Amino acid sequence: MKRLALNGAGLLVALFAAFPVYWMIVTSLKPSSEIFSSTPRPLPGEPTLEHYRQILTGNLIPGVTFADFFLNSALVAGATVLLSGLVALLAATAVARFRFTLRTSFLIMLLVVQMIPLEALVIPLFLMIQRLGLYNTLPSLILTYLGFSLPFAVWMLRGFVAAVPKELEEAAAIDGASRAQTFRRILFPLVAPGLVATSIFSFITAWNELIFALTFINDQDRYTLPVAMTFFFGRDDTAWGPVMAASTIFTLPVIVFFLLVQRRMVSGLVAGAVKG
Repeated sequence: MKRLALNGAGLLVALFAAFPVYWMIVTSLKPSSEIFSSTPRPLPGEPTLEHYRQILTGNLIPGVTFADFFLNSALVAGATVLLSGLVALLAATAVARFRFTLRTSFLIMLLVVQMIPLEALVIPLFLMIQRLGLYNTLPSLILTYLGFSLPFAVWMLRGFVAAVPKELEEAAAIDGASRAQTFRRILFPLVAPGLVATSIFSFITAWNELIFALTFINDQDRYTLPVAMTFFFGRDDTAWGPVMAASTIFTLPVIVFFLLVQRRMVSGLVAGAVKG
């Protein structure tokens, strides 16, 4: 009976979490007449792809398509994931394996950085980006998102690296493996699940961020998807059909990325258990 109650509670939570996504997809398939109807329907009476055609073939602003915004977001998010994964893995290995001055202070600072609200950093980072000559460029967003994703990634990967027995690395060294070979063949496969988990966080951070993308980028052809979404909201009205269609497309890469790395995460856990 207790297990049944827990399963029922879990199902209710899942339905509650999934309903906004369901309503977003359903609304994107409804014609405008049904969207603004006084009696909302749970399913579209006359499904249509007009809203998808409108955003995919039209121009939100002159000369710039939805695909351009999508590509900008993909470049920024992809570069953030790759750089944060590489830097965080090296930093986590150093923190977990070596003892150095101010090591504890460094770990505490990683937590403190996470407590600072993003809004408080907009102006200082904007001035820094200007001085570096990176204003109105996509690298400015990559560096910013890298700074926000690294503390969490380093802290999380540190636990994975510390959990790997040092005896495995010592045995590899006795067998003649170099430090690079030990890192690549012993440590990396065992830490891969944690690297995947941090990659998900880094991807979502870079893919969904709006404030810095709106502040650091001036040219409209360099806008990312979160900024492009604001064009659907007017002063007097909102194009809810295109908003929901764009939101559905905006959500798909996150879901696909998670499904892909989730399989890698499971395989990495199994491989790590076998090799350990």
